[in-house]
Amino acid sequence: MLAWPRWTRRLNEHFPVRYLTWVLCGLLALFFAIRWMGDLAHGLLVLVFLALTLLGLRDIRQTRHSILRNYPVIGHFRFLLEFIRPEIRQYFVEGDNDAAPFSRAQRSIVYQRAKGDPDQRPFGTQLDVGARGYEWINHSLAPTHLTSHDFRITIGAGRAQPYSCSVFNISAMSFGALSANAILALNKGAKQGGFAHDTGEGSISAHHRVHGGDLIWEIGSGYFGCRNDDGSFSAEKFQAAAADPQVKMIELKLSQGAKPGHGGVLPGPKVTAEIAAARGVPEGVACISPARHSAFSTPIEMMQFIEHLRNLSGGKPTGFKLCIGHPWEWFAVCKAMQETGITPDFIVVDGAEGGTGAAPLEFTNYVGAPLQEGLLLIHNTLVGLNLRDKIKLGCAGKVTTAFDIVRLMALGADWCNSGRGFMFALGCIQAQACHTGHCPTGVTTQDPQRQRAIVVPDKAQRVANFHQGTLKALKELVEAAGLCHPQEITAQHIVHRLDKHEVKLLANLLPFIEPGALLRGELPHNTFKVYWPLASARSFARQGSIQRSA
Repeated sequence: MLAWPRWTRRLNEHFPVRYLTWVLCGLLALFFAIRWMGDLAHGLLVLVFLALTLLGLRDIRQTRHSILRNYPVIGHFRFLLEFIRPEIRQYFVEGDNDAAPFSRAQRSIVYQRAKGDPDQRPFGTQLDVGARGYEWINHSLAPTHLTSHDFRITIGAGRAQPYSCSVFNISAMSFGALSANAILALNKGAKQGGFAHDTGEGSISAHHRVHGGDLIWEIGSGYFGCRNDDGSFSAEKFQAAAADPQVKMIELKLSQGAKPGHGGVLPGPKVTAEIAAARGVPEGVACISPARHSAFSTPIEMMQFIEHLRNLSGGKPTGFKLCIGHPWEWFAVCKAMQETGITPDFIVVDGAEGGTGAAPLEFTNYVGAPLQEGLLLIHNTLVGLNLRDKIKLGCAGKVTTAFDIVRLMALGADWCNSGRGFMFALGCIQAQACHTGHCPTGVTTQDPQRQRAIVVPDKAQRVANFHQGTLKALKELVEAAGLCHPQEITAQHIVHRLDKHEVKLLANLLPFIEPGALLRGELPHNTFKVYWPLASARSFARQGSIQRSA
């Protein structure tokens, strides 16, 4: 450890050296005051150093910050450096592939595609292909040639109003969490690109309607846009809003990956007239999103509620979104499907790696199943019940590239959603100030001056460009694999490195079950053996005790 010179230690015994900056400010204020002969520059310096001297006096008298009491004036540099630390790290310290939560490489590919810039890379990969966890897609010696990158799937086939959905769409982000200009740009981009825009649980705002882009209306536990004054579900208000031709699908939100099992409160001062109108709540009054739904309390009632929503909407595809938690609760929903004969048209699986504007740290880091585990469990269960062909699977969780889409489709997804990817397309720089109202790019703020940074026509084009660029890259991967549609990708196509000398196909590494296995009474994996018997269609509660093998 560096030793201080002896004289400084002696000085410190009589006068704390840490006060030196404060004292120096006072001396400089006195010096420039003495030399001040009407010179404007000297007058300004007197004011500056006098203000710093008074700031130091305030610092040693205040009781909130120990640093400032011990280090008047200069202690403020600590808070300044802490404030700009994320930017310093992001721009000067972190490597291109350090994900926190998105790496510079991930952000750069979005920025380039959004701007229409070339996205090629010279001189080979920067990834360590020998590192544990590295993955790739096997290519074919007989590549295909596809004429279009507009890959679509039909959701709700056989319903009155099925929807032809792009395989890449905008994930749920509410007006209120995002600014008005961000919503306008996203929806206009979706309209230009022919893909879907999920409203988030904040319901359909006036900004969603301006450009007419396809909407997936998310219904959360607050029933915003379709609620009675007491917060309960209003069938009449729902039916009126769902009849809008712009609404293509209805999504019942059970939980979200970033904070599953957690409700939310939007404080009264943040409930502006626009937000109040969109959500159907009083202006200026705290807006509560409960942690659970009040319209149903059992799995059977949940399936009946989904059928009710579908009928009220005129036969539009209706499904639900969740992040996997207790396995028996998901199995209980499946048993309710069997008992009632009611199936959702789609299920969206949210991974715990999902993002949100604000969430408690413990929920962000430690609650909910990651996307791979959640998606695989849901896919396997539906396959085992012979329901997979009836129900389409969407998913969301850090999707920014075509390979992300390919890999998730290999695990069973039919389409992918992206939230933060499209935020990057709007200009988000990952400042991680979403919850402060001081977003530097105007994406996640209700400040009218800050959101002016988003020029809607320009950013809408970038949103459409990012979507198109990603699908073009997806087309090239599908062609290279010798396939004709992303839905043909399976776990047989993706290779995962276990260590320096061993690799395996995902098909041989991850558990997949045979069609109809659960109907035949086969419980092929430990998760099914332990938790399937604990599930009941008549309750979300566990039926019995968990065996130690779990």
